[in-house]
Parts: sequence; C-alpha cells; structure tokens
Amino acid sequence: MKIYLDLVFFLNFFFDFILLYATAKVLKNVVKLRRLLLGSLVASSSIFLLFINLDTFSLFFLKLLISIFIILVTFGKRNFIKNICYFYLISIILGGTLYLFNISFYYKNKGILFINNGLSINLILSLVVGPIIIFSYIKETIFYKNTYGNIYEVIIQINNEKYKLKGMLDTGNQLIDPYKKRSVILINNNINIVENNYIFVPYKALNTSGIVKCFKPQTVFVNNKEFKNCLIGISKDNFSLNNIDCILPNKFKEEL
Repeated sequence: MKIYLDLVFFLNFFFDFILLYATAKVLKNVVKLRRLLLGSLVASSSIFLLFINLDTFSLFFLKLLISIFIILVTFGKRNFIKNICYFYLISIILGGTLYLFNISFYYKNKGILFINNGLSINLILSLVVGPIIIFSYIKETIFYKNTYGNIYEVIIQINNEKYKLKGMLDTGNQLIDPYKKRSVILINNNINIVENNYIFVPYKALNTSGIVKCFKPQTVFVNNKEFKNCLIGISKDNFSLNNIDCILPNKFKEEL
C-alpha cells in the first residue's frame, strides 16, 4: 500500500486549521494567525503515529496528549477546558458529516445489506464540503448565541405583585438614571403594571432625544439573581423580537 505522506500531511494541516479557526470563532477567542498555523502544524505532526506500533490504549492516550498540546499552543491556558471541549465537538461534527457523505457514496443499499460500490468520497469533495460544514456550524452557533444566548427569565416585584417576563440583554441599552446612576430596564408598553409614582429619565440617542417614564420596583430577579438598584422604564414602542417583554441594560452583563 502506498502512502503519500505529503498529501496526508496537507490534508491534516488543512482540516486542523479550520477546526482551530472554528473553535476560536465560536468561543470568540482572539487568536493570532501564527498561533493557528503553529497549532495546525503540531496537529499535523500526528501523522507520524502511523509509523509507530502502539496498542489501542497507548495510541488513544498519546492522541489525547497531542490534542492537549495543540490547545495550549494555539489558545494558551485560559479557558482550557472550554477550548478543548469545543475543539473535540467541532471535530466530531466535521468527521461525522464527512463519514456520512463517504458512506452515502461508497455503499449502495440492497434490502438490509450495504454493499461497497467502489465510489469513495474523493479529495476534492472533502476539501469543498469540509469548510462548508464548518462555516455553516460557525454561522448557526453565533446566530444562536446572539439571538437566544442573551434571553433571560425576568421577575419584577412591585406593590407585592410579581410579573414574570421574558427579557433580552442588549448591549445597546446604556440608559441610566442621571440622579442616582440606576440602570433602566425597558418594558413593552402593552404590559399592564399599575404604578403611580413615576420618575422621568431623559435620554439622548442618535438624532433623537426624549424622556422615559420610569418607576422603582421593590426588586427584580433575572434568572434568580436579584437586582435592586434599577428602574423600570416604559418603552414608547412595542418590541417585536422573539416575543421579548423587556430589554435588560448592558450593565447587568457584568453580573449575569
């Protein structure tokens, strides 16, 4: 059997690079290109294990050590567990999908039997499909995190009444009470909360300014975490994002 070492090395380097790149993008790690290239180079060196006669356990242990070294070289020690978990997760997604493509082309079905038809997935298809899978995963993961990762259960208690709402953390909500520097939670104007003591908080945005009618709640719980030093502001417009009832201030991000 002939092994084209340069071709195997190139394939390993190519796929290891996009795996490390995807891990960095999904976790929003800022990694320099040279570290990604160095990590890919370390990962590609594992092809030399093909020439070492090892039992299954030793081979697994050695691959585990190499993967740890890859993560340390690329990302450093910070968030090591999260980095290596996502690296393996993305590797499984890519490897499993390519394997599915290979099975689909390589075997044909006759009844309950799968028979080799000699049409294995080729190099070009691997190079084309691999990046598509990875970048699709990156896009969907980032979209999910941005859309649903910042959604919280909010409970507002006022006048001994509790209102259970669905809130979204918005980095654009920088509204602060100028008198006591309290952050403002904006709620939909269709939410019926009875309150007579209002505080009027001025705001200034791009090409617009105005006043938000606010009131002081007894307490606010966001995912069971208590916030007391805040106000509830009534939005002039209804929110139309995923049935959101309120928009949480950016300042809450530090504690959630």
